[in-house]
Amino acid sequence: MCLILLSFRMHEEYELLLLANRDEFHNRPARQADFWVDAPDVLGGRDLQSGGSWLGVTTGGRMAAVTNVREPGKNVPDAQSRGDLVRSFLISRESAAAAAGRVLEEGHRYNGFNLLLYDTDQLVYLSNRLSGPPQVLESGTYGISNAALNTPWPKVNRGKAALTRALASGDVDTAALLPILEDTAVAAEEELPSTGVPLAWERTLSAPCICSENYGTRVSTILHLARDGGIRFMEKTQVPASVRPRAVTFELL
Repeated sequence: MCLILLSFRMHEEYELLLLANRDEFHNRPARQADFWVDAPDVLGGRDLQSGGSWLGVTTGGRMAAVTNVREPGKNVPDAQSRGDLVRSFLISRESAAAAAGRVLEEGHRYNGFNLLLYDTDQLVYLSNRLSGPPQVLESGTYGISNAALNTPWPKVNRGKAALTRALASGDVDTAALLPILEDTAVAAEEELPSTGVPLAWERTLSAPCICSENYGTRVSTILHLARDGGIRFMEKTQVPASVRPRAVTFELL
């Protein structure tokens, strides 16, 4: 995941609204969202290279999502897969707080990550690139890209503002929210963060929906967790261009 926009306890019908784009190299194999054969109550995509996931939810309403931290030149090639952080929480019965504490103790095994864990009671954020403890999130609207929670990158600011407008209008259906994730506009040069990549690449990566020849937004996902326990999960394949864009939607009532 490279962009997550989240509204938590800000809507009278929905406990949690999550919009996310997964950015990855086009040649990295993955399976479209579905229920997992090895964990039938888990719904999400699967990374076929390392076996983990970037975002998933259980039939009981547990949710986990991860983004990488952008730190060029610092990634360890044989580090443990960050996708396993999502998988291990979803197949467990750990509370979000307990899992976050455990993960933080093991954080040195992974390259940089941001992790969101929700156990139907608490929503917890943590990163192995921050010195503080896991953060239990209060009601609000949040954004994460490839830096810490709410770091004001242009795509994060633009996405949070668009989600806030959608909440204010009352229109939070999938059709209204998907354009937020499909925004391909790049930021102005003076707005770009400086993350250690070349300027042209920084500009390309500044779009909420990234389009380039070998790397970009692979899937867009919208998750509604209703206060009455209902779940709606929509995932739309965006690239590679050789694959016709397609969407799958699951509704668990």
